[in-house]
Amino acid sequence: MAEQVTESFDDFVRGRSTSLLRSAYLLTGDQHLAEDLVQAALGKTHLAWRRVRIETAEAYTRRVMYHEHVSRWRRSRVAESLPGELPEQRSPLDATADIDTRLAVRRALLRLGKRQRAVLVLRYFEDRTERETAELLGISVGTVKSQTHRALAQLRVIAPELSNFEFPEEVTR
Repeated sequence: MAEQVTESFDDFVRGRSTSLLRSAYLLTGDQHLAEDLVQAALGKTHLAWRRVRIETAEAYTRRVMYHEHVSRWRRSRVAESLPGELPEQRSPLDATADIDTRLAVRRALLRLGKRQRAVLVLRYFEDRTERETAELLGISVGTVKSQTHRALAQLRVIAPELSNFEFPEEVTR
């Protein structure tokens, strides 16, 4: 029985680790912190594995991961330092424009507060609804809406090179 449980958890980890790591990287902005975050979430998921249904295992692990991330930044309360100036926007015909946009988005996200960053990652990179985002972060839907609005307004100020970046229709209203 214990071998079956271990095998199903191992299969889950092999199948979903990459996706979890991608989300963790977007939340933390650092590969090593992202790996630590995923490992901590998987450790807590493993402890509860007998209670977790296979169909909801990823959602459970993501929730653990987001709560762990929020707990870490609540404990740290370290002021973020901004790294220098952002690069100039390049021609859309430039072969590296896609990479430049990704880097600009990453830098802009890192300049936001952790809660605003988490809300944007969940809403627009993971395509979560406002309600799902609120549940995952343990906040109200109204807070998700206000944090989204403030974060997007701040992005427009701190990263004007992303003005060509298309936001979903509901955000521009």
